[in-house]
Amino acid sequence: MFTGIVKATGRISAMQRLGGDLRLTVTSAGLPWRDFELGDSIAVNGVCLTAVVLNHDGFITDVSHETLQVTSLGNLAVGGQVNLEPALRLGEPLGGHLVSGHVDCMGTVRSRVSDARSVRLEIEMPEKFGRYVARKGSITIDGVSLTVNEVSARAFTVSIIPHTAEVTIIGQYAIGTEVNIEVDQIARYLERLLSADDEEGITKDFLRAHGYG
Repeated sequence: MFTGIVKATGRISAMQRLGGDLRLTVTSAGLPWRDFELGDSIAVNGVCLTAVVLNHDGFITDVSHETLQVTSLGNLAVGGQVNLEPALRLGEPLGGHLVSGHVDCMGTVRSRVSDARSVRLEIEMPEKFGRYVARKGSITIDGVSLTVNEVSARAFTVSIIPHTAEVTIIGQYAIGTEVNIEVDQIARYLERLLSADDEEGITKDFLRAHGYG
C-alpha cells in the first residue's frame, strides 16, 4: 500500500529483456537503500514492483509482460527518470490517499497550460474509467496523489503546484506524454457495494439520505 506522496526520483541505469519480461535497474540518491530489504515493494511511476536485488544506490526489479502491456513502463529508456515511493509502513502519516500500486489504465496528456504559478494538465483516459473520477476527488498519476479539478467522460484536469513539478517527473510532461492512472479505491468499493444483490446493503437511496447524492 502507498500514499501517492513521491519520496524521490530515480533514473533507469540499465534495462534487460528476459523473455517477454523486463529487468530494470533503478538508481537514486534520494532514498536510504541500506534500510531496505529484499522483497520490499517500491512504486515506480505508480506501479508496485518488488526489489529482487538491492544495491548501495538503488535496486533491481522485474517487470512482467502483463505489467508492460497495461502500464507505461514499457516506454522507459536508459537514463529516463521515474517517481519512487516505498510501501507505506504502519505508523507513518498518510499524506495523500490510499494507493494500491495497481494501475487501472494509461492516460495521455492532452493539454498543458500555465495557471498562475501552477500548471494545469488535461489528461485523456479510456471512457470506461471516467465513472470512477469525480470533481475534487483523488486520483493517482504516475504514483502522485492529485486532486481532480474538472472531469468529463474521457478527460479530467489537475493542477500541479511548483513543488510537485520540481520533485516529481510531472514537471517534464509534454503534450502526448503517456501516464499511469490509478483511480480512487473508494469509487471501486462503492461500485461493488451498489451492484451487490443485497436489499439491506448500501443503495443509491441510502447514499442520498446520508448526503452523498
